Amino acid sequence: MRCLEYPFDCAMILQKKRALRRELREQKDLVPKKVAILSGSTVGEIKNILELFLLNAGIDPTFYVGEYARFYEEGMFDPSGALTAFAPDVIYVHTSVHNLDHLPLQTDTPEQAGQKLHDETQRWMGLWRAMQRFGCPIIQNNFELPDARVMGNLDAVDPRGRVRFVRRMNDMTALWAEKTPNFYLHDLCWLSASEGVARWCSPAAWCAYQYALDVPYIPVLCHSLASMIKSIFGKNKKGVVLDLDNTLWGGVIGDDGAEGVALGEESPAGRAFTAFQRYLKGLSGMGVLLNVSSKNEDAAARSGFARADSVLRAEDFVCFNANWDPKPKNVEAIAQAVNILPDSLVFLDDNPVERDLMRSALPAVSVPELDAPENYVRILDRGGWFEPASVSDDDRRRGEMYRQNAQRAAEVQSFANYDDYLRSLSMRAEFGPFDAAHLERITQLINKTNQFNMTTRRYTAAEIEALCADPAHLTLYGRLADKFGDNGIVTALIGRQDGETVEIELWIMSCRVFKRNLEQTLFDRLVTVCGERGVRTIIGRFLPTAKNLPAKEFYPSVGFERVSESETETVYRFEIPDAYEPRGNVMEVVSL
Repeated sequence: MRCLEYPFDCAMILQKKRALRRELREQKDLVPKKVAILSGSTVGEIKNILELFLLNAGIDPTFYVGEYARFYEEGMFDPSGALTAFAPDVIYVHTSVHNLDHLPLQTDTPEQAGQKLHDETQRWMGLWRAMQRFGCPIIQNNFELPDARVMGNLDAVDPRGRVRFVRRMNDMTALWAEKTPNFYLHDLCWLSASEGVARWCSPAAWCAYQYALDVPYIPVLCHSLASMIKSIFGKNKKGVVLDLDNTLWGGVIGDDGAEGVALGEESPAGRAFTAFQRYLKGLSGMGVLLNVSSKNEDAAARSGFARADSVLRAEDFVCFNANWDPKPKNVEAIAQAVNILPDSLVFLDDNPVERDLMRSALPAVSVPELDAPENYVRILDRGGWFEPASVSDDDRRRGEMYRQNAQRAAEVQSFANYDDYLRSLSMRAEFGPFDAAHLERITQLINKTNQFNMTTRRYTAAEIEALCADPAHLTLYGRLADKFGDNGIVTALIGRQDGETVEIELWIMSCRVFKRNLEQTLFDRLVTVCGERGVRTIIGRFLPTAKNLPAKEFYPSVGFERVSESETETVYRFEIPDAYEPRGNVMEVVSL
């Protein structure tokens, strides 16, 4: 829904929240999630507006709202047991500078101020340790800067200054988030500063209603929070499709030539486009796929990236479509080329006609409104489409992995037999049980994969860690490398054993390695592991969604028999024969 995408009208959202909620609830394929909000101040309207942004992200939230200002007691002890019974999928701790108990006084000695910092730190760390028992992601606000400074600028220097105290608390919170799986920092300090602390921190809203922020900024907070939640549950975007003329540089390169377009640091317009390219380069560095769709001749379009002052180079793009085709056609081709769905893409074009055409032809594609070039960075940054829950080494290499896939696709044309082509790739698969070293990547893969995903289940890091220690469960992950490069960890499987039967609870595989025989080879490994555990029967389930149709026929293709079928689920069974014939035969296999 466009009105919930940045830049949005906060007053309109607050005014029309009921009508928006009714419309959003008419969507199909919403993912149900239980969201607990622990209160450090009034949260009623925060819950209402957060619901809108989560629905807009495809998440259907059920809420537990804690008692007013009882976040510490509920998180530490849950005296009523209500939070434990709710079994949240995610907990948001809505606290602010008002919830710091040991703020220093100007009459304190430096030692007393230091002790207060220590006591406050221990109080929060104790809370976070206790909350780990819920086994779900925890999102914790850090602290906005105080609205007033008794010591003026010295407040940021003196150990008794509250500004310095808050900054040190924020450093501590960031360090905890850096080192603690399943704990996420919501940067309230930056968010309030970006809107202006004097406007964000409203004495009237606090005194009258105990709101820790002024009511008009509640949509800003909720949008930021929803961006984190959808990222944790794998709902963020994967790529951006970019126009060129007046989007990545100023002017029309076909008319003005490469040296005639505005770029670089020598003009105001050039600086704006250079800043935008620099931001996109940063997105690429954390795994966002950059692509081009431009109405241009290919050679002219590429010439702009050959300029010495261009931050981006032609090789930074996974797909480069410079032609005269309609842009929705190009976007569909890009999605197909990188094996993702159009709803994983964001389209950026300065031309309002092209934006309207894209919204009409491909409504699943996100299409932000662009105005002046100097605002492009802010629009893309504030939109939250690419908010990462974490950034792994595989993420940083994702663009290169997709470019390697393009090389593979080009090479297949020279082979008459597809198996011969697969063998020519010199593939090497490694399979092993889930372990601590790969937990972060496995969790990320599980929560991002939609197309080859048999049951569409999602798991938190804590749940996966618990499965690893459960003897009734078997787990397998797989990574794939070939002569073009290492794809990293691209598949994962979870099975639950009951006597001589294993039921596959989760099987996912990255779209990067579709049609490479990896799923058949992993099935071979699964059969081997089952044999070692005395298993004779494997049960598989396929739960159809709008996105996982590529996996629909996999179980029958490797010999499973259909047991039952309904609109919501198909159940398959595989009886392991005494003489099992492997399905995978085109790659070297290493078992860890």
